[in-house]
Amino acid sequence: MKGVTTSPPPSGVDVVLPCLDEAEALPWVLARIPAGWRALVVDNGSTDGSADLARALGARVIHEPRRGFGAACHAGLTAATADIVCFCDCDASLDPSLLVPFVTEVADGRADLVLGRRRPQGRGAWAAHARAGNLALARMVRRRTGLRLHDLGPLRAARREPLLALGLTDRRSGYPLQMVVRAADAGWRVTEHDVPYRPRTGASKVTGTWRGTWQAVRDMSRVLNDTPAPAEAEGVHR
Repeated sequence: MKGVTTSPPPSGVDVVLPCLDEAEALPWVLARIPAGWRALVVDNGSTDGSADLARALGARVIHEPRRGFGAACHAGLTAATADIVCFCDCDASLDPSLLVPFVTEVADGRADLVLGRRRPQGRGAWAAHARAGNLALARMVRRRTGLRLHDLGPLRAARREPLLALGLTDRRSGYPLQMVVRAADAGWRVTEHDVPYRPRTGASKVTGTWRGTWQAVRDMSRVLNDTPAPAEAEGVHR
């Protein structure tokens, strides 16, 4: 459009990719990392050669022997050095190139935490039990924080130092929820944008069954009773 200028996407961003036996999906995921960004693949005990493959494809590999989604995510956050850090699943269900507008919004000071609201694409992209569990959690988050979110998906972006200052302690499936709750308690501006959600490559490690889904819901619901965020995490607006 004439008269409208667009700035290039910010460079020097770290993308944390928690990984447990994702060799089949890794080539596609790493190929979608925006130019100038760094992929941090956090290997959480893979036995399919994921770590070696990721390294061969140019990613930095961090080994986190303690099992748990939160353990892998936090290991990546701790290892990151960029000002802005993103998170994305490593199973090819989400496209990391979609993080560019998320990062731009954080870099421009319009948001402190940007989340992707998953929109399933095609059959099998989001099982009914997993969607039901996510909906239940989103409603609990609204009651707890006042944030009118629809999803607690893993695609997200924020600044590294304020994230560390939140003092996140969950190392299992409650990590993404704890991040949102503590951010809300600290007064962060949290926004949500639609993103396509593809059928994942391989079997789900958490929500592949009704039992696994509701166990995750129980784990996450306990996070909603967590203490408020540390004072040093407040006032991140720029």
